[in-house]
Amino acid sequence: MSNKVESNPEAPKIEFPCADYPIKVLGRGGDDFKGFVIEIVQIYAPDLDLKTVSVQDSKKGTFQSVRFSITATGEDQLRALHKALMDSGRVTMVI
Repeated sequence: MSNKVESNPEAPKIEFPCADYPIKVLGRGGDDFKGFVIEIVQIYAPDLDLKTVSVQDSKKGTFQSVRFSITATGEDQLRALHKALMDSGRVTMVI
């Protein structure tokens, strides 16, 4: 018997359009961080359902995470959204 482990397994393929694609954006907290994130997201996902948006503060309140779901239309859309969020200077991480 072989216990060989595949060293480079393929990532699962996402089929587009992908409804309810979850995204989490982390950044420095502030009264307008949620609105700021929503404004950028709506450029790339104009059909963002605001009911899916939630915000959670870090323990000390320094950071916030904004979570939401979009209908992902393709890799180009996701790359562009990620770049716009990261280039803003207010976002630390997009998951």
